Amino acid sequence: MSSSSSWDKIVFFFISFLGLCSAIEVSYDGKSLIINGERRIIFSGAVHYPRSTEEMWPNIIQKAKDGGLDAIETYIFWNHHEPARRKYDFSENLDFVKFFKLIQQAGLYAILRIGPYACAEWNYGGFPLWLHKMPGIELRTDNQVFKNEMSIFTSKIVNMAKEAKLFASQGGPVILAQIENEYGNIMWGYGDAGKAYMKWCAQMALAQNIGVPWFMCQQDDAPEGIINTCNGYYCDTFQPNNPNSPKMWTENWIGWFQKWGQRNPHRTGEDVAYSVARFFQNGGVLNNYYMYHGGTNFGRSAGGPYIMTSYDYDAPVDEYGNLNQPKWGHLKQLHAAIKLGEKILTDGIRVDRDFGSLVTLTTYTSNTTGGRFCFLSNANEHQDAYIDLKDGNDKYFVPAWSVTILDNCSKEVFNTAKVNSQTSIMVKKNNYSELPTGKLTWAWRPEAMKDTMKGMGKFKSNQLLEQKDLTLDVSDYLWYMTTINIKDESAWKNATLRVNTQGHVLHSFVNKRFVGSEFSQWGNGFTFETPISLKRGRNIITLLSATVGLANYGVKFDLAKTGIEGGPIQLIGKNNVTMDISNSSWSYKIGLNGEVKRLYDPSMYTSSTNNPPVGRRMTWYATHFKTPSGTDPVVVDLQGMGKGEAWINGQSIGRYWPSMIASSDGCDEECDYRGAYKPEKCNYNCGNPSQRWYHVPRSFLNNNQGNTLVLFEEIGGNPQNVSFRTVTIGTICAYGYEGALLELSCQGEKTISEIQFASFGDPQGKCGSFQKGSWEANNSKAIVEAACLGKENCELSVTREAFSASGIGNNATTIRLAVQALC
Repeated sequence: MSSSSSWDKIVFFFISFLGLCSAIEVSYDGKSLIINGERRIIFSGAVHYPRSTEEMWPNIIQKAKDGGLDAIETYIFWNHHEPARRKYDFSENLDFVKFFKLIQQAGLYAILRIGPYACAEWNYGGFPLWLHKMPGIELRTDNQVFKNEMSIFTSKIVNMAKEAKLFASQGGPVILAQIENEYGNIMWGYGDAGKAYMKWCAQMALAQNIGVPWFMCQQDDAPEGIINTCNGYYCDTFQPNNPNSPKMWTENWIGWFQKWGQRNPHRTGEDVAYSVARFFQNGGVLNNYYMYHGGTNFGRSAGGPYIMTSYDYDAPVDEYGNLNQPKWGHLKQLHAAIKLGEKILTDGIRVDRDFGSLVTLTTYTSNTTGGRFCFLSNANEHQDAYIDLKDGNDKYFVPAWSVTILDNCSKEVFNTAKVNSQTSIMVKKNNYSELPTGKLTWAWRPEAMKDTMKGMGKFKSNQLLEQKDLTLDVSDYLWYMTTINIKDESAWKNATLRVNTQGHVLHSFVNKRFVGSEFSQWGNGFTFETPISLKRGRNIITLLSATVGLANYGVKFDLAKTGIEGGPIQLIGKNNVTMDISNSSWSYKIGLNGEVKRLYDPSMYTSSTNNPPVGRRMTWYATHFKTPSGTDPVVVDLQGMGKGEAWINGQSIGRYWPSMIASSDGCDEECDYRGAYKPEKCNYNCGNPSQRWYHVPRSFLNNNQGNTLVLFEEIGGNPQNVSFRTVTIGTICAYGYEGALLELSCQGEKTISEIQFASFGDPQGKCGSFQKGSWEANNSKAIVEAACLGKENCELSVTREAFSASGIGNNATTIRLAVQALC
């Protein structure tokens, strides 16, 4: 290396460093965000740092950038950062400063949603449980105790961000910040105190002097100086409450979350693209996808109740960090198309022309250059449209429920219904040559329950207490125990135990004998009844109440009851004689003995067996396994297990509940993207476990190949069916419309090994059942093979020239290329 080239690199680095550190001015008006004097359209995506790992962050951020995003958005999760009052944790995947610096290093902006109420399907909405116990506190209202704590935490986050120079005003990536979250949806439940609290939030935020704009989502009466924004599936008709505020969409719900017992939701890429194009057609400035990468609810972070461990959200980057195709690619092309008109859209004059039947042409004309940019939308759910813009010279086909984007109002550069991106069929592979599926050996230990079966707790009360008040959510489990003296055995030998509980799961024991369990279908309260037999003298009743995520949304959600508070609990004997034991002397114990003894630690297990007990409740299982080869994401198949929690090398990968089966009805064989989306539309996975596969981040695995999986099984399952897999692309399918550039790619250094089908013409069918149409270019497959075989990725120009087909298909209205390949 020459000295001059070395000097050039030093100079370049120094200039780059100055660029990163120089202040960035962020302002706005009614037409756009203005960054360093330049009017900008911003595409952003939500990526929650605790729902992935530090090692995953760079790859996810890069995929967001490659997908055409300008920014990444995240909440700050108060309960994880301050699990105990004034005891903070910003380590490992809670290091939000590192996360934002990685965003900046990738050349992206960031959006900081402090809240600090998050919702986010996160346990207790992101509030720490110690707040709940503070004397005199009321959450999310004009309450001085709460406001003091919220102000202290908000200021701490702001000060940490300032110290790390994260705000754009300091040269950092953060261009926007949020205070509170969707408060306008529930403010009515707090009356005048709610309105006062909202105003206080705005004043407190503005006093932080961060040098970038603040916003509140879903807050129609946001005070002066705060931008109110929209959340939802469609925000094209939304208008800010201040004409000088830009039109911003802070949560475009790109899919939906899932609860245990529910079918898998799916929102098509066509509909998402339609919603985005309509938003920008109607003056939108910023679109943030919620989520762009959903990730995993590790540990007990899932809220609800009943929010699943997987938080995939049908996002463009899936739970494991793979591209969710075709959604990722389709939106990438949409972003590029809209960016072509960025300068005109943010400073042009808008004119709408109505063609009838819900077809609208929106023309933006530059004030300076006279250049034009158009959106031609068809909001009809069923009827396609052929629109003539210039006396027969410019006729455009606009499918139902779609938007065509026209550069210079003449050249079609994108249509939301025409997907020119590959569909990736993901497969789960066995990477163990020496370990056949399901041949893991297991060690096991029963959960020690001698104390609770004897009614021995840690404290007593003459009433039934609320669960989270006692546990402060350090465990899902709370034991309720009491002793009943029976004098007349004949009246109680055949009795019924009736328990009214606030849910979510209840296990019951009488005199050390298990007598029954029940769970609520959706996490609500329920009445449990089971036959029991009481003996003369002393009888011990032991009840184990389990939560499955605490409420995270709604008016005063923090007060939602858990456990068996108040009951009543009754014994019903002969001739319906009823004994109310709600006010007996109840003994309480928080959590499991196995949790205290850290039975999730790999060092707790030595010997193993090929025949572990099956169907045994309250049991700890452990198995050793080697790290799967390669770099593809790893999952563990827990089908056959009941309900519990799983750990890899001592780190929790979340709750599992594969015995919770989704409804066998309500799935769609054919998913029609047309028409307004709702979570019940385009469901799949009917009649199967809501979640069978659980993410095992590679950073949780040991390089020396030795790893331990520990399962706490609550209701009984079969560990012999457990196995590990890696997730990768198996089959690639794609349609490319004439004029498009079709990109095909594998992952993990795998290459395209076979072209199973290729036809340029009017091919029919879908992935797995493509068929030739009425005509095609004879050399279609040969051209695709020459371009793609043996490559990790390839590009195909979908033109007649590329396929030597200029003389055929001249009368065809739709010409496209269909490809099916193997990785």
